Amino acid sequence: MTKKLSNFTRKSRKVNRDINKTERRARNIAKRVIQRKHFSRFIRILGPGVVTGAADDDPSGIATYSQAGAVYGYGLLWAFPFMYPLLVAVQESCSRIGAVTGKGLAAVIKTHYSKKLLYMSVILVVLANTVNIGADLGAMAATTQLFFNIPFAVLVIIYAIIIILLVVFVNYKKYVKILKWLALSLLAYPVTALLVGQDWPAVWSNTFSLAPQINASTMYLVVGMIGTTISPYLFFWDTSEVVEEEISKHRLTMSGNNPKISRRFLRGVRMDNFVGMSLATITAWFIVIACAAVLFKNGITEINTAADAAKALEPLVKGFPDAGLVAKIIFSVGIVGVGLLAVPVLAGSSSYAISETFGWKEGLYRKFKKAFGFYIVIIAATVIGVLINFLGIDPIKALVFTAVFNSIASVPLLWMLVKVGNNTDIMGEYKNKLISNIFVRLAAIVITISVLMLFYFMIFP
Repeated sequence: MTKKLSNFTRKSRKVNRDINKTERRARNIAKRVIQRKHFSRFIRILGPGVVTGAADDDPSGIATYSQAGAVYGYGLLWAFPFMYPLLVAVQESCSRIGAVTGKGLAAVIKTHYSKKLLYMSVILVVLANTVNIGADLGAMAATTQLFFNIPFAVLVIIYAIIIILLVVFVNYKKYVKILKWLALSLLAYPVTALLVGQDWPAVWSNTFSLAPQINASTMYLVVGMIGTTISPYLFFWDTSEVVEEEISKHRLTMSGNNPKISRRFLRGVRMDNFVGMSLATITAWFIVIACAAVLFKNGITEINTAADAAKALEPLVKGFPDAGLVAKIIFSVGIVGVGLLAVPVLAGSSSYAISETFGWKEGLYRKFKKAFGFYIVIIAATVIGVLINFLGIDPIKALVFTAVFNSIASVPLLWMLVKVGNNTDIMGEYKNKLISNIFVRLAAIVITISVLMLFYFMIFP
């Protein structure tokens, strides 16, 4: 009897252990399912903000940040913690305007402000974008020439055709996925910066202590860094892309009724914006660090060609039979990949602005036949960008000049954003709150003062 009872006890304990294991397994499975759901929801949230952030580090940005690292080493790292909250605030304001109104920035200005303000805004962004498109296409062509003996002009035309075909014939949802993956090419710089081995106390000290050198050449580069970080095309693109996101998620009809928004949706828009702008800033910071450690410390204090810029990535492939060649390949993939990402964003930004101004049907979600004018503007902007490369301007210098020009063009556009974001008739309860207001206004003030200082040093060197 005692033996039977003992066997029964052992069996019951085993059953209990099995039940406990099953329960633990079920809890772990449920936990993983919940985590996957949270992660998949987080990935679904990421859209316009991440694409906009990746486009922010376009070839013009890469060239400007690389030049900053080569010329001044760690000396201009202080600019990033200074620019970061301004960038996040400005782009969050743009995203919120698109989400709340269901309209692009040009359409909002057209409805609520004078035609003079509308035309000034559109002309500025189209000018800045066209110059930027030309510089980016030129950089892509010059980089490709590191490997192929193909005439510069032919390469510029080939890249322009590829971009136009992608924009016109690839489905919008698929295109967004392509754009997200292209952004991964920027990871080469953080990896290089970490592999080289940095004087991290010096990096942190220069990042978080304000010690600017005030002279003409420094101001030119600082204004360029600001201009390539807080760029006019991002204002128009991000606003319109949030509208397209609302249409794709059925929060807004194509006829343009008031969008169905919620606090949760706006939190998702803010998260998307935060992730995109954070990735853009961190990547830019690493570009400067990598170029400071590899170029500046080895006496290469100016970048004149694509080959010079590619040297910053050589430590990434140290040990390869031909490290210089492999570094050039990685650099080229980055420039071409991000260029394919950025040029459509630039051309699309111009097209949104012009289409909204004249009341044309616009949007990448529409077929070519349904938004003929919208796509024609994208094609025209890209073609004009091609023509700029026949003016004989040096591709690398053109990239940095483009960044400076973006900064100048952004001054009146930022003050316009301040007006729109605080207009209760437009934004209602979602108008700028205190923190947003402070940083958007601060962005406008800082860039205005920086541009004025640049002009002063150019006139009185």
